[in-house]
Amino acid sequence: MSLPTPLTGVVPPVCTPLTPEREVDVPSLLRLVDFLVEAGVHGLFLLGSTSEAAFLTDAQRARVVKAVTAHVGGQLPVLAGAIDMTTPRVLDHVTAVTSAGARAVVVTAPFYARTHPSEIVHHYRRIAAASPVPVIAYDIPVAVHTKLPADLLLGLAGDGVLAGVKDSSGDLAAFREVVTGARAHPGFSVLTGSELITDAALALGADGAVPGLANVDPHGYVRLYRQCRAGDAEGARAEQERLCALFGITGVGDPARMGGSSAALGAFKAALHLRGIIDCPVTAEPQVPLSGAEVEQIGKLLAAAGLLGLDC
Repeated sequence: MSLPTPLTGVVPPVCTPLTPEREVDVPSLLRLVDFLVEAGVHGLFLLGSTSEAAFLTDAQRARVVKAVTAHVGGQLPVLAGAIDMTTPRVLDHVTAVTSAGARAVVVTAPFYARTHPSEIVHHYRRIAAASPVPVIAYDIPVAVHTKLPADLLLGLAGDGVLAGVKDSSGDLAAFREVVTGARAHPGFSVLTGSELITDAALALGADGAVPGLANVDPHGYVRLYRQCRAGDAEGARAEQERLCALFGITGVGDPARMGGSSAALGAFKAALHLRGIIDCPVTAEPQVPLSGAEVEQIGKLLAAAGLLGLDC
């Protein structure tokens, strides 16, 4: 399946279920994919931050993409992260994920070394020239310590280098600037990565959303997207507020003993385990597991959101 231009709708960044031995749990992964597809999502994003891509080996990354693309069979577009520190390493990932069936690649700015905007532009141009599929920029300054400026993104969009951007910066003013400028580039997709301001981003003109919480409640995000597109402002506000309350699961982990990644990704996986979708909630090392009491609190938040014992 080719990538729609622009890509629209809810495109969850799919969690990567692991076995207790921390190998990819393919049966659980495919159950999760079925859960998302049945909820009406519009695409799947593999090997992003929520997928724990940074923690997976190259062989595990390839296994995830091959398993999902074969299972989905072209029902909807599958995007894959090609995320690494330098251009040559990203190019290797592009080859691997596109050979495995990805229909677009999602790429951050280079990281580890400090980079100049001219180097970032060169990075994206080099990748786009080599990639057989569209390239989507991943703006995630918390991970790469670089914010992608609107003029850089829009310039690359105008040159046909980038097919879109997933904005996980949390900077709504900068996001507005990209959305406004993207009107001159009709095929360029502007997607928000924020769970908490999806309704606001869509109201600004975003094409869609890539919310990690959509693993846990895809039906809610699909409802929210449909309400926003239908002009149901009150319904969208109520649904967004329910999802914001549910997002509280990511704050259950004790910050005195674990990092934010352990808390958030552990919460998503614990919720999926409690909902009976994945077999094991383990996260990749060195992330710290949630305690039994913390998982119990996540269960209470799921119940408050109407998600335990229900199909949607």
